[in-house]
Amino acid sequence: MSNNETSTVRLTVEVQDCGIAHLLDKDPGGYADTPAQSIGFIAVEQGCVTLHITHQWGPANFTVTIADRDPGADLAGYEDIVEIGYVSMSGEVEMTGFTFDEAVMSRLPPLPAGPGTYRIRYHVKGMDLEGTEDAVDDHYLQIWPALPADPVVVKATSDASQY
Repeated sequence: MSNNETSTVRLTVEVQDCGIAHLLDKDPGGYADTPAQSIGFIAVEQGCVTLHITHQWGPANFTVTIADRDPGADLAGYEDIVEIGYVSMSGEVEMTGFTFDEAVMSRLPPLPAGPGTYRIRYHVKGMDLEGTEDAVDDHYLQIWPALPADPVVVKATSDASQY
């Protein structure tokens, strides 16, 4: 990516249980000094980002924006938003849902700065609505290069976020 460039993709991952999806680095090694962190609906541990989703099983829809700078949070469009640091050893990531079978991986565009430190902002809408007629399936990730920083709650309005 050149300066001021973003790439946005929509994808669906299949979740068979546990209400989680994963963002995984293509390079599984080299994370000995990477601290585990979590906040709200997101956790990072050695190249794996665990994302709690709005339902326990079934397809989960994601929009993922990869940018060369902070694209700005969508404060009006989502109820809950958290940010966390992430280290990519390869500069390449993919998404998958939690499954008992062989996972189907959805490759994402390359990270703009290659291997290095990034910030992930996770937007969620409808965490309190699972199993209701009003349930929504809307998850939005933003990823951009950034210096390491502590996890932050940007916005928390659902009952689930208070828990």
